[in-house]
Amino acid sequence: MKFTFYGAAGEVGRSCIMVESNNTRILLDAGVKLGEHVEYPLLPDSELPSVDGIVISHAHLDHSGFLPHIYTTGYKGFTYTIKPTFELTNVLISDYVRISNPENIKREGILRMMKMHKLVEYHKEFKIKDLTVRLVPAGHILGSAMIEVSDGKEKVLYTGDCNFRSTRLLEAAYVDNLNADTLITESTYAGDADVFEGEKKVADAMVASINETLKQNGKVIIPAFAVGRAQETLLLLDDYMRSGLLPKVPIYMDGMIGKAMRIHRHNVIYCRDELQKRILLNDDDPFKSSNFNNVTTRQQRSRIMEGDQDSIVVTTSGMITGGPIVKYIEKCGSRPENKLILVGYQARGTKGRQLLEGAKEVFLEGTKVKVNMAVERFHLSAHADRRQLMSFIGRIHGLENIFIVHGEPGKQKEFQDALKGKYNAVVPQLASDHSV
Repeated sequence: MKFTFYGAAGEVGRSCIMVESNNTRILLDAGVKLGEHVEYPLLPDSELPSVDGIVISHAHLDHSGFLPHIYTTGYKGFTYTIKPTFELTNVLISDYVRISNPENIKREGILRMMKMHKLVEYHKEFKIKDLTVRLVPAGHILGSAMIEVSDGKEKVLYTGDCNFRSTRLLEAAYVDNLNADTLITESTYAGDADVFEGEKKVADAMVASINETLKQNGKVIIPAFAVGRAQETLLLLDDYMRSGLLPKVPIYMDGMIGKAMRIHRHNVIYCRDELQKRILLNDDDPFKSSNFNNVTTRQQRSRIMEGDQDSIVVTTSGMITGGPIVKYIEKCGSRPENKLILVGYQARGTKGRQLLEGAKEVFLEGTKVKVNMAVERFHLSAHADRRQLMSFIGRIHGLENIFIVHGEPGKQKEFQDALKGKYNAVVPQLASDHSV
């Protein structure tokens, strides 16, 4: 098989990998890279007519956001996903197009994208011409999958984004009886120092920080990805509030989070067993908690920002690249009693990364904004760390080749050094071809 890395090579974002056999060409993911400017995969439009199918690992835009452009070109092939991935992808892409209004996307392309989907189930093999494909749970977000591709001689396993620890929402990624000649693995947190603390320790520290702010009559603003981090964060806050470890203050959901919560509820069969039983047997639905308040109008948002009531706001976007979080920072960022809590990955070039690194001024939608509020980070990651990735790799039978993608260059080099000797570990360059 041959692999061409049109994105996510030496970077985080725009995942897009061509896999070719003698008679078949498929894409694994089709994402964009969000930052100061949107960057697209280096995939020429002229290559698209020869693509036989697209398989999407999960709904986040850095893995799915290039789909409307592909279909705008007139592409007529199918995209294969797990059901909740299809539903979440449509929501996230619609929001992305509404906010960014990209010139390379037309309405007809979005409609074609929504129509040309084939839903598949975990663990069930399907064919795209002479390639056999299987999706297994990746533990990252609802509907996320690792993708197996075989041509009958060689087998490749692509992790997408993966998490090998169970969370409040999901079981850990599937790792039983996996075999592959080649692995294409994410490396977001694959550096030498990337060892995560236990979830309870992080959650306890985050709740203590929130309590500190609320006691000072401040507001807590938490930017989060609408899919994944937002739900994990909201369920955590709800659990601690029910237990009495957080005071009963309003928890506001702003942006696309409300829609994503409904999709999670409708697809709870894809969540962990304990959550399903909690809803179906005990009539205890955390997605509809009375502690949550959906923000539906600008006037409501203004009242939250300008009012004196203590509150917690969970809002998009997770890396402060746009969306309601911009308004909250503009209005609340100058007050030192308030606090911004970052819970997810902050890519280079984003406002979230700048604030994480100590910036006291940022440009938001062309306006310079002073940030006097405290900025803290509590790592509620949906990715695997170095130890988890190494353990996972050791469980794959017959593995010889590893391509390291979706990570910052320094972390990728450290990961490659750790794998050398036992595997043929490669950090591919953008638009580079590799055969196995």
